[in-house]
Amino acid sequence: MKPHSRLHIPQPPSRPGQPPDFSYLELSAAGGVPRPDVNARVRDLDFLASGLVRVLDEQHQAVGPWHPHLEPAELQVGLRHMLLTRIYDERMQRTQRQGRISFYMRSLGEEAVSVAQAMALRPGDMLFPSYRQQGLYMVRGRPLVDLMCQLLSNTRDMCRGRQLPVMYHWASGRIFSISGNLATQFPQAVGWAMAAALKGEDDIAATWIGEGASAEADFHHGMVFAAVYRAPVILNVVNNQWAISMFQGFAGGENRSFAARGLGYGVAGLRVDGNDFLAVYGATRWAAERARTGAGPTLVELVTYRGAAHSTSDDPARYRPRDDYERWPLGDPVERLKKHLIALGEWSEERHAALVSELGQLVTTSWKTAVGFGTLTDGPHLDPDLMFEDVFEEMPAHLERQRAELAAERRAGVAAGNT
Repeated sequence: MKPHSRLHIPQPPSRPGQPPDFSYLELSAAGGVPRPDVNARVRDLDFLASGLVRVLDEQHQAVGPWHPHLEPAELQVGLRHMLLTRIYDERMQRTQRQGRISFYMRSLGEEAVSVAQAMALRPGDMLFPSYRQQGLYMVRGRPLVDLMCQLLSNTRDMCRGRQLPVMYHWASGRIFSISGNLATQFPQAVGWAMAAALKGEDDIAATWIGEGASAEADFHHGMVFAAVYRAPVILNVVNNQWAISMFQGFAGGENRSFAARGLGYGVAGLRVDGNDFLAVYGATRWAAERARTGAGPTLVELVTYRGAAHSTSDDPARYRPRDDYERWPLGDPVERLKKHLIALGEWSEERHAALVSELGQLVTTSWKTAVGFGTLTDGPHLDPDLMFEDVFEEMPAHLERQRAELAAERRAGVAAGNT
């Protein structure tokens, strides 16, 4: 018989009803990956894309060259931000199930990615997130009320009713608007970083996409420009193993790590334990220093696991085992940092429980304030006239006519006794 080619169809390691199987995951020992100089040549950094940077060992001790040596007080701040992110997520998930907001996306299991990275960066650095980086706002101090008002599309909605829930932005906090179109933030972040370098500024850009979005063309466009111009940018791929219901193998994760894609472009690739707060912080500091000193961008793969559904429109029980997150080999980021602090003698279960209670009360109080600015069903409501603003510097004639028509219809409705 003549040999014939066969088409390879990636298969997830386990399906509903089967035991979770993470044997495909390649791990390194905590402290086992060397930390090279930030100015090292890309050709000498291949090992960073195949190993896994880890700091916390099985005894919850920080070991190895990537240990950032943060003070206990800083670690407690990080724990607080991660806990606040998780409690906020849980409450907003329940709120959506109650029909009080239309949509939500949790970051369960991925809190260390956004919190540790935001803490490792400078306040002036520009952030281009995807839709699972709520922790960036926690670290930079955006009030929960503002985030909740965006979810409610009420009169205090930062997006003025023009975006899906969780598509936040914050210009003064240096966080770019989230886009529902996948991977658009990669070339946007690179372009911003190039402009900052041209202006002689010291700030860098950082951006996040999921591993599935690395199959989008915008990923490659961003990588080419970042490599050619050595843009001062950190390009993060959050490998949480699932792009909605598609296992990471469909985006190419079976062949080599996502971090290894950087090497082909001449960009440093760094693979990191995304559930290890200290590893994420240390790796981000390394990549930020590399960018700031002109050594070029870094593609960081953050190996983590999406503990919850992709969104409130998704049911993960239809495509993966129900208890898979409990079996994830890299554990839970909140628990790992908590146990590290306890091992240092700087935390306790009692203090942890008190913090959970305090943050829960903060979320409750914030929600009561947010609904006072309007809900999906009760006023006050956004002014429809806002739809004509923030598009053109000078409004064209056809929109002026439409705006006048809307005003006339509203006046007629008021005269007829309608609201």
